[in-house]
Amino acid sequence: MSAIKVSAEHSYEILIGVDWKSELNKLLTGHTRAALIVSQEMQSRLGEMNTGDTEILTFPIPDGEAGKTSATLLQVWNWLGAAGFSRNDVVIAIGGGATTDFAGFAAASWLRGIDWIAIPTTVAGMVDAAVGGKTAINSEYGKNLIGAFHSPVSVLIDFTWLETLSDRDYAAGLAEVVKAGFIADGEILNQLRGKSLSAIRADHTTVHEIFTRAIAVKAKVVSQDFKESFAREALNYGHTLGHAIELESKFAMRHGECVAIGMAFMAQLQLALGLITPGLAQDHLDILEGLGLPTSYKRSAWPILLANMSLDKKARGNSLRFVTITGIGKTERLENPDEKVLFAAYEKVSS
Repeated sequence: MSAIKVSAEHSYEILIGVDWKSELNKLLTGHTRAALIVSQEMQSRLGEMNTGDTEILTFPIPDGEAGKTSATLLQVWNWLGAAGFSRNDVVIAIGGGATTDFAGFAAASWLRGIDWIAIPTTVAGMVDAAVGGKTAINSEYGKNLIGAFHSPVSVLIDFTWLETLSDRDYAAGLAEVVKAGFIADGEILNQLRGKSLSAIRADHTTVHEIFTRAIAVKAKVVSQDFKESFAREALNYGHTLGHAIELESKFAMRHGECVAIGMAFMAQLQLALGLITPGLAQDHLDILEGLGLPTSYKRSAWPILLANMSLDKKARGNSLRFVTITGIGKTERLENPDEKVLFAAYEKVSS
């Protein structure tokens, strides 16, 4: 087991490589009740839970992004109200990033904020969504537009959840690991270059190292900038186009798949602007494609994607902003680039 500390509005630890049931039992000491928010698919996988004197009330929600709606949130609020949940109670989120996003926001909005514990069950959840205190639901106008900053009291990462994860979901989660490599920790990229997804999954030592490094990148940034002023924007490398694709696809694609396309697009855009070398641009494609991630999207979608990007959380007024790099670990910001330049870069990653 290893632990990474995050210092935000309060301090908490991300425990990596633990038995989630054992650690959860410790964390529930002193709590009378806990609201367990879990996806409908995940609910059947939980098995017996020894929670001592803590009463568990289970609130299943729809799987994936389908659960991150205001209608579902209203239902959970009504559940919590009917059960009389107080500030002494706690919310537990077990599931992928969509579930932890949703449950964290439910905890943030109930009684102006009660404690919550994140138990991510996917790669994306472990290395990104459950870390950092950003909680949210979706709007029909964009992803995560309704939310709050509300950190968990603990994040429990148990690698056994990943044993049954599909290759598609595993690879999609690794897109966030790749991102952490480009914006901050080049050793992550060294561990990934030339390796297939199956080789990585089979190498538990590598998995533990790249996950720990990616989590450490996010923990450091979040501790420096909790509410996404400037430094935290770096974590959204590849996400401006990525979120636009998610919305255009009606969330049919995985978040990490969209981010992978977003990073491939940024590689071409930055190359065209002279911000990075051809070698670094190719490095993006080689690593992402080596993991089986997509690096292109349909050309016909561009007008919709451009409109969607204007709704991105990093946009300022009518100014479109992108996180860029000028080298591994060197992030900058690009504001309001020429639309012709954007389209030229997109053409290179479109089909």
